[in-house]
Amino acid sequence: AFLIPLKLFAAPAVAPVIDGDEVVKKCGFKYQGADQQSTFTVTLIDKDNNEKQQVYLRLWKDFGGKDGILNKMLLFTTYPPDAEGVAFMRWAYAPGMGRTADQWVYLPELRSLRRVSIRDPGDSFLGSDLTHADITPRAPDQDTHHLLGIDRRGNDEFYVVENLPKEKDPLYSKRVDWYTKAPTWDTCVDVKTNYYDSKGNLLKQQYIKWQRVKGAWLWDTLLVRNVQTGHKSVFKNTDVKINGGLSADIFNERTLRLGPQSIPGLQFH
Repeated sequence: AFLIPLKLFAAPAVAPVIDGDEVVKKCGFKYQGADQQSTFTVTLIDKDNNEKQQVYLRLWKDFGGKDGILNKMLLFTTYPPDAEGVAFMRWAYAPGMGRTADQWVYLPELRSLRRVSIRDPGDSFLGSDLTHADITPRAPDQDTHHLLGIDRRGNDEFYVVENLPKEKDPLYSKRVDWYTKAPTWDTCVDVKTNYYDSKGNLLKQQYIKWQRVKGAWLWDTLLVRNVQTGHKSVFKNTDVKINGGLSADIFNERTLRLGPQSIPGLQFH
């Protein structure tokens, strides 16, 4: 694999000018469907390759920024058995609002439902190597995007884009994304991200395999590897259903307490 700097190309005058902004906007924001249902498996792997697995029924709905809400998600634990019934709910807000996501957790053994404050966007999501900031899309204007060049790996080519945050104290000093250089923008997606810590050192690497269901894009498999600790996290979506008509009304505390069986018309394993 090697990276070809763009300045080495003498492009014809008629060729369209492609820059980092265009790649990010056209490849980084894909249609996810109006709603999603899936079996969501999270596998945590420590540096000694010891594994811990959690499985959830995942329900997600796009709110399109209405009332500032980007999307809402419910997670109902189905594995391990001693955690069955534990449920999570997350409301994500539109980028630029300056508001962290709201999150709730229900613990059936204690019959306790509490709101979980996300004090730091850098806090771990579900104990994994992803943070709450990582799973919240950044608006294109929150970063400066530089197209570094084209990375050739065998018969495949990728746009390589460096993203420099504009905020004063960012979680990462920069992120570098690899996007598939596809025949059309429609099939161009991000497949790799390198995250750099505040000192500019490589912190973690993320790899994504996508699946497309009814025209919607969502993760098939996502691997995150912390190169500084050796810890890894693997996320997988299976049994995917898109645009099943999930009601906006189910994303509430009552559903957390009563479980997925309280959702009319929901079919799940």
